[in-house]
Amino acid sequence: MHRLKNIAPPNAAARARAEERWNSIAKPLRGLGLLEDAVIRLAGIYGGESFVLGGRTAVVMCADNGVVSEGVTQTGGEVTALVAAEIAAGRSSVNCLARAFGAETLAVDMGMNTPVPGTLDRRVASGTANIALGPAMSRADAERAVAVGIDIVRDLKSSGMGIIAAGEMGIGNTTAASAVASALLGLPPEQTVGRGAGLSDAGLERKISAVRRALAVNGADPADPLDILAKLGGFDIGGIAGLYLGGAVYRVPVIIDGFISAAAALIAAEIAPAAKEFMLASHVSKEPAARLLLERLGLCPPITAGLALGEGTGALMLLPLLDGALAVYNGAHRFDELPMERYVDLC
Repeated sequence: MHRLKNIAPPNAAARARAEERWNSIAKPLRGLGLLEDAVIRLAGIYGGESFVLGGRTAVVMCADNGVVSEGVTQTGGEVTALVAAEIAAGRSSVNCLARAFGAETLAVDMGMNTPVPGTLDRRVASGTANIALGPAMSRADAERAVAVGIDIVRDLKSSGMGIIAAGEMGIGNTTAASAVASALLGLPPEQTVGRGAGLSDAGLERKISAVRRALAVNGADPADPLDILAKLGGFDIGGIAGLYLGGAVYRVPVIIDGFISAAAALIAAEIAPAAKEFMLASHVSKEPAARLLLERLGLCPPITAGLALGEGTGALMLLPLLDGALAVYNGAHRFDELPMERYVDLC
């Protein structure tokens, strides 16, 4: 965690030049809306108004969650390893999108009950404990999980990667993320718990009950994000939080996927507020607290499509939109090339 002292803010001058470049293009002001904001944010991260995204990787953090024993999921915990194996073999949904958008995929074993060949072994432990009965993990394990994410960003940058999509795979992790969101946002579980991968009404009630008990039995300190992670989170959530912190330390933009990624992002922002400036929102998921988490981060996602697949698929969906925005940013005609006056901001 000592590396967090090295976080420097994005380059304000580069952001200003990128905004002026957008305004010089012969189109209505803010014609590409939130995508213009994303390019301006990227210019500040990279330190110049002219840049390329470079290599891109979807990092999928995989872990099991002890709270599955509370009947909060439609499938059993063994599905975590099954899907992780498919990701490692290049056959899952996230792999298909990554190939379509010119990205690589990295599956990371943060703590599955069953080790999976082909995943990057960064296991903290074999799954978390049941948060409805006590802490998910020790504080030391929470710090270790975060450090893994920071290290991965360091290693990816050294290999030429320029942007990271954060993803996860872990049956039961929407329950852990709901508990984390309740603690961070100060909201009851009725406002943060959703149906996840398709719970029945009875399953939803069990999930709400499990989160309610987790909040009561653990008494996580709302002012201590690592305490919240340790008592209520998961190894995948900790690893993703580390990705966002690593993005800030090593100046690599990291794209938030859905609800679970957003919960991890808010943990990272509570640990190091400057980390927010190195995050990009992709979409708002169907989970009840997803938009609330992004609003707390001050981020507005450009995609509203009812996505709920996970694995980093929503984060990857942002890449072609960024590529399109950059094509206009770098190649479109400008007012000084045409016999027309600039648009002015009259609002």
